[in-house]
Order: sequence, then C-alpha cells, then structure tokens
Amino acid sequence: MDLAPIWEQLTASFAQLPRSGLLLAALIAMALGVLGTFLLSRLPAVGKVMRLTSTFGLMAILVLIVVQMSRLDPRFSIAIPAANLPEQVVSGGETRVPIAPDGHYWLRVQVNGHEAAFMVDTGATLTAISPDTAQMAGLQPRTGAVPVRLQTANGVVAADLTTVDTLRVGNITAQGLDAVIAPSFGRTNVIGMNLLSRLASVRIEQNELILVPLVPENTSQLEVPAR
Repeated sequence: MDLAPIWEQLTASFAQLPRSGLLLAALIAMALGVLGTFLLSRLPAVGKVMRLTSTFGLMAILVLIVVQMSRLDPRFSIAIPAANLPEQVVSGGETRVPIAPDGHYWLRVQVNGHEAAFMVDTGATLTAISPDTAQMAGLQPRTGAVPVRLQTANGVVAADLTTVDTLRVGNITAQGLDAVIAPSFGRTNVIGMNLLSRLASVRIEQNELILVPLVPENTSQLEVPAR
C-alpha cells in the first residue's frame, strides 16, 4: 500500500492549521478536555470546569462550521455579521451571454468595482477568484474560516474563503457572496453554483446563456469580454 498520497494529504492539512482560527480553536478545546480528564482525580473542580469549557467550545465551533457549510445551499440565507457572514442576495434583471470562440461562456464581472473576466462553470461548487483579481478587488481571506479543499486536475488543493461585498454581471447584482481565493487556478476566475443556484433559472438557447434572477427587472445583452 502506497502511503505517500495519504502522508501528503495529512501534511497539507496540518499546514493549513495556522490559517484557520476555527481549527486551532478546536485543537485547543480538545487538548483542554483531555487535560481536564487527567485532573479530575486530583483537582475535581478544575477538571470539571476544563471539560465543560472544552465541550461548549467544541459545540460552538461545530455550529460555526455547519453555518459556514450551509451557506453553500441557497435555501439557507444565514447572516452572522459578527462572524463576517452576511446574507447572500442575488437580484436584478435577465442577462444574456453569447458563447465564446473557445466554447465557454465568459462574463465581464465587476468585483467590488474592479472589472475582470469570469468563466461560467456549472461544475464548480463555489465562485473562485484568482489572487490577482482578489488583490485588485480588496478581498481578504475570511478570519477564522476553515480552509476549503478543492478538487482540481492537479489534485486536492486548499483555498481561502472570502466575502465579496458586491459582484455585478450584466443586470445581475450579488451581495455578500461567498467565494474562494484560489491560487491553483492561476489567473482564471470562475462563477460557480453558489451564485448560479440562487437564480430563478439558468438555461442555454441557441448557444446563448440566459441568466434569470428571482425578481427580473429588465433585460440586457452582455458582450463577451476580451481575454
């Protein structure tokens, strides 16, 4: 049995610990619980307090992780401002996008006012933003978030969660949108299903991608951006 891939995954996971406040907090809470167990026989009161603190700490961390993951489902519009988790809202009017010569659908998107080209990828769970675009748009990794593991052609890689205040595509505006800063994608930006699934419909007619928000206001033709 080749243990090299498993070891590489473990090494990569531990390398991400300093980047995630939640993971570090979970390790500290578990260590506190173990230490409290050892102290029960000598210092029962102290041991019980440590174990109780560990239990409640782990419960709080679990709730935050569940909330973070549940935001990928458009049925949940959970907003926790104190944890940098705003409500994700997608609104506006119908937008039509012609197919590009390379067979993909490319959008000219404004991310916090910075314009960049994004490829529509229905196979991507999350909207992914390149480090260059993130820097130009003033995006920072979300404090305390658990790094996301992405499956790519080169294997599993880690990416930092971030929050896009405003993302505009044609007549469509997304606010408080979750995204990942993905260095492994190079300079490519991707619109994922966490935005597309919040639309009323996404369909293709005669090589034209049609994006329809839940509350359409008007219609526009979106030109393919120069690459």
